[in-house]
Amino acid sequence: MINAIRSRAVSASANRFYYGWLIVTISAVTMFSSGPGQSYTFSVFLDPISADLKVSHTEIATAYAVATLVAAFLLPRMGKQLDRYGPRHTLIVVGCLLGIACMFFGAAANFLWLAVGFAVLRFMGQGATMMCSANLVSQWFSRKRGFAMSLMGLGFAASMAIHPPLGSYLIEHWGWRRAWVGLGVLTWLIMLLPLIFLVFDKPESIGLKIDGDTAVDTDNIDQHTPVNGLTLAQAKTSRAFYLLCGVWFTIGGLVTVLHFFQVSILTERGFNAHDAAQLFPVSAITMIVAMPLIGRLFDAVRTRYVIAAALIINALALFGITLVSSYPAAIAYAITFGMTNAFMMTIFGYLWPRYFGRAHLGSIQGVGQMFGVVGASIAPLPVGYAIDAFNSATGVIRMLSIFEVLVAIIVVLFLRTPAGVEVADKLE
Repeated sequence: MINAIRSRAVSASANRFYYGWLIVTISAVTMFSSGPGQSYTFSVFLDPISADLKVSHTEIATAYAVATLVAAFLLPRMGKQLDRYGPRHTLIVVGCLLGIACMFFGAAANFLWLAVGFAVLRFMGQGATMMCSANLVSQWFSRKRGFAMSLMGLGFAASMAIHPPLGSYLIEHWGWRRAWVGLGVLTWLIMLLPLIFLVFDKPESIGLKIDGDTAVDTDNIDQHTPVNGLTLAQAKTSRAFYLLCGVWFTIGGLVTVLHFFQVSILTERGFNAHDAAQLFPVSAITMIVAMPLIGRLFDAVRTRYVIAAALIINALALFGITLVSSYPAAIAYAITFGMTNAFMMTIFGYLWPRYFGRAHLGSIQGVGQMFGVVGASIAPLPVGYAIDAFNSATGVIRMLSIFEVLVAIIVVLFLRTPAGVEVADKLE
């Protein structure tokens, strides 16, 4: 029955639209479903968990940081499984496990249980779900990959807008433990059905070419046309691989700094916590508006220049938050930070297929994303130390912004596509 439904879906799309756009829509849904493993969702649970389990916020933060690091180092292994089994089957398994992880976390009875729960949720949600979703879209688009990735990223923006207030509502009416059960069931309902009935790993498997360059051939629905790309070992011999790992470490870590410490930094600047928190919706709206435009930019402009622009805009957000002294200035910062998030979510899935092809994308993505998650774990540490030791993170944050500009300059000067990977001249 499942194969019959999948075949009918392909036939219904023929001569109407490229099936890859449906894949993008479903990938946006799976990105939304990563919400239970994201920092913004955990934030509304910290006080109830602290009060119930009698653990301090410092202990929770420590467990969260360690768990994130553990999740990071598991991602390369997940990438290999992604290459072996394909994004559809991997996402189905990950979706099932993510729902179970939510329920496991809701049953946490002590600090160790809490730490394990954090690790599983971070790995399945923020790690595996996002990586597999980006991999899936990458298999279906090349010339329009930037735009497709930006549309996929709208699912992340929707999650950032919906999961925190949903979590607060469920805590208020059900308690924090049952709230996690609800989030797990919701994840299954939203994520699994479209993956089971509508998703194919590659356009070649249903008689299409990437970007929809040919008409569908439903008589060859099971064919597997080889795709090109470097192996992980080949990628590691290129300068581009290490530059891109550095880019993802930098931008992933420094965006996390602003997510973690926005309220604390703006409170230091004279704002109350409520007003500081209200800037997140401004950033989310900016992100939603900007992402399709940024996606088009990646498809039309030399890639290294767009990456450098992303780094510089994030540097401006870092430096800008240390200058905020009025509400209009805070709004300007929030818009800049929204642009940063829009760039980051498009870069997240775009870089690896752009520079290394599709054939072994999962293995390369797994290692690359590991660097981003490690950055997200490490970068907040000097800022947190500065706040505790000096009651101000201004100096550290400004130094980090200068470092990011230097990374942007290095990217422009030295990042080039490795030999053996085809790329349009306008992007190189």
